[in-house]
Amino acid sequence: MLARNAPDAPDGMTFFRPVLSGVLYRSGFSGGDEDRTGMSSAQRVSLCESGFDTAFYADFGKNTDFGRTSCGSGTLDYAAARSSRPSAVMQAIHDTIKNPGKGPVLVHCMWGVHSSGALSAMALVQFCGWSEERAKAYWDKGRNGAPCSNGCDAWIDAKFDKFKVDSSLSITDAERAAICPK
Repeated sequence: MLARNAPDAPDGMTFFRPVLSGVLYRSGFSGGDEDRTGMSSAQRVSLCESGFDTAFYADFGKNTDFGRTSCGSGTLDYAAARSSRPSAVMQAIHDTIKNPGKGPVLVHCMWGVHSSGALSAMALVQFCGWSEERAKAYWDKGRNGAPCSNGCDAWIDAKFDKFKVDSSLSITDAERAAICPK
């Protein structure tokens, strides 16, 4: 079981953890909070001040105020993402890898276990060369036993059915060695 709250988790976030070292992190809202419409202004400023340049709210975000947040150290772009259409997230991760001065990407969903985990698993396939099977096992472990509509195997399979590695987003072996889990 993964810890619900890491000591360095941004305020109000749960299951906050790195996926690609210094490049991609994932999380959810504490308690899931189904009434939330996205990160609060204070959370976006906190992420910005922590050096994040990009954040995505995966598969939710109805009535969310997406856009750019400025802070003393830069800006944070906050956008919607779909775990069934991961191209924008993969592009943002690639941009961060290729531009060392760019801050990391956060992908979050309501609970921090399903959609953020699926996008993270896809990033492990795209950038680390993980097999789909290994990435799905990572996703399954990270959901901490949370149930899935129509069964968890079917849920993650449906997400990966629409995912293909994009050869235009390739990275070097040195970049891979620096960011990928061992």
